[in-house]
Amino acid sequence: LVMPLLARFEMECHERVERGDGLSADWLGSRMVELLGQAYGPAVTLDAARDGVLWAQFPHLYLNFYTYQYALGLAAATALADGVRREGESAAARYIEFLKAGDSVYPLDAWQLAGVNMTSPEPLARAHTVLGEMIDRLEALVGEGPLH
Repeated sequence: LVMPLLARFEMECHERVERGDGLSADWLGSRMVELLGQAYGPAVTLDAARDGVLWAQFPHLYLNFYTYQYALGLAAATALADGVRREGESAAARYIEFLKAGDSVYPLDAWQLAGVNMTSPEPLARAHTVLGEMIDRLEALVGEGPLH
């Protein structure tokens, strides 16, 4: 959840600079709180003074969309792991081929060897599905436990 939010934040920072608008600590902090509020919704109470400075805690936020790459890497890894979990041996064999490729092929081609097409929205959709399943499982466990 946080990495896509940080990627969006970084994109908006770049867009402001490209338009000739400045980046002030006030704007960075208020925009960060707005995005966190959108991401977490009303269930989470944000402290603007504390949560708004998240932008200052990650210097890699401004390194050519590092967080976007991170989010896509998580989606790709989730798709790969989910494939192994659901398909078993055939997906595991593709994973081994992916590992064997190392850096001998471009990353997109390596993921393709693993059966993950990172040029499509499917891996991101699959990551959202897996996350939803985890949330459902957590809610079921909490519903049965001492917290309820």
